[in-house]
Amino acid sequence: MVVLDGSPLTIDDVIAVVRGGATVEVGEEARRRMAPSRAIVEQLDSSDSIAYGVTTGFGALADRAVQPADRAALQRHVVLSHASGMGDALDAEVVRGMLLLRARTLCAGYSGVRPVLPESLVALLNSGLVPWVPEHGSLGASGDLAPLAHATACLLGEGWVWDGATRQPAGEALAGRGLEPLTVGPREGLALINGTDGMSALLALAVADLEALLRAADVIAAMSVEALLGTTRAFAENAVALRPAPGQAASAANLRALLADSALVASHRESHHAVQDPYSLRCTPQVHGAARDVHAFARECVQRELEAVVDNPMVLDGEVVSGGNFHGQALAYAADMLASVCADVAAISERRLDRLLDPARSRGLPAFLTPSPGLNSGLMICQYTAAAMVVELRAAASPIAVHSMSTSAGQEDHVSMGFTAAMRTRRSVTTLRRVLAAELLAAAQALELRAPLRPGSATGAVIASLRARVAHLDDDRVLAGDLEQAEEWLREQRWRGVLPGVTDSLR
Repeated sequence: MVVLDGSPLTIDDVIAVVRGGATVEVGEEARRRMAPSRAIVEQLDSSDSIAYGVTTGFGALADRAVQPADRAALQRHVVLSHASGMGDALDAEVVRGMLLLRARTLCAGYSGVRPVLPESLVALLNSGLVPWVPEHGSLGASGDLAPLAHATACLLGEGWVWDGATRQPAGEALAGRGLEPLTVGPREGLALINGTDGMSALLALAVADLEALLRAADVIAAMSVEALLGTTRAFAENAVALRPAPGQAASAANLRALLADSALVASHRESHHAVQDPYSLRCTPQVHGAARDVHAFARECVQRELEAVVDNPMVLDGEVVSGGNFHGQALAYAADMLASVCADVAAISERRLDRLLDPARSRGLPAFLTPSPGLNSGLMICQYTAAAMVVELRAAASPIAVHSMSTSAGQEDHVSMGFTAAMRTRRSVTTLRRVLAAELLAAAQALELRAPLRPGSATGAVIASLRARVAHLDDDRVLAGDLEQAEEWLREQRWRGVLPGVTDSLR
């Protein structure tokens, strides 16, 4: 169970709820924290004071006072009017992440809302219902307004829920689960939609998935180094330490651990060809390590957001203050950097894959890793597929955070585009996994073709685990299924735990 008490969440908390099915509860401490700010909002609502989002309109309409009799309708209208997105539905885990993070911010006690708001969000989460939220609509400033409006309109009995195939009216779905529609009061409609929760949920998932993939990339690269009769000298601790980069040190340590007892590496330790390997082998720690360092920065950005109060306005020291914590520029920058990481880690993986398949550069392996080249094409077209995906990743690495657009009659004149950037990065992580899956198939095939020389115990165990899903390639067959299985093997992180003491402890 994840208890929302106003304190920060972690990325692991988010994963536990949206993927692990952990239940969520609003703690008593959260209710206590929310009471003072709610009292101030109710006081303002009953006075003649001007307070943005309580007694006024929104955005460019912030100078329009709203009469007391109309303020409840104002809060309902802001949710319904902002549910103006388009496109395909977001994945269920992203929407669940949005609901969780919105509830977390409200529980911090600065939004001036009643506990029933986060309690309703949590009840929706625990019910298993997933609001239908279209992918287009957020500019990443003033929060993820349209996505959050679609997600929270369901609480009001409006909009739709999604079962992965069809939409159904939210009101009917709530009734079917015994949930009553929420009636929002002063300030509360705006509080449901104003935050970075969409882009934060997207990036939390992308960061978690990419962290696992960067470890897997070291495993696959070690297999390729071994299959290509590469040397481990460039990975030596004293050589790598000359650049004090933590990611590079971690990647090199992984490669050393994975290849420590390799008979293939030992077989050519003193040979002439091992003097210097191509960059795609020799510089693996430098490329993978730089990716790790950028990933660490992005993870820190996401973690800060899970600790932040991202709402507007906020109740501070007895007054309602308009701030800018809904602006997602930091997340947009982080998303752009991670998209570049995905493109370049995929690029070096594709270069190793190409070398494995080329008899002129593979140091004795048969063409395209088939025992009967000519009759069979082997893994030839896997490299085509990987190359096509690398080009797609490179195109997707162009910065999005610099593409601000002015909105709301110029009142919101600089936006982050962080939601769009985070969506793009999430797709890039998936595409990187597919490129790595292609290299994985080739490296496993190549290592088996080096018999009677055997791979090291770690890489050998990885191959054995993969072979439970994908058979060795003798004669040509439809390879799409093999690639799909290899991708799924990576997604499930099946390489973990295959050799206690090595793959379990990779950095």
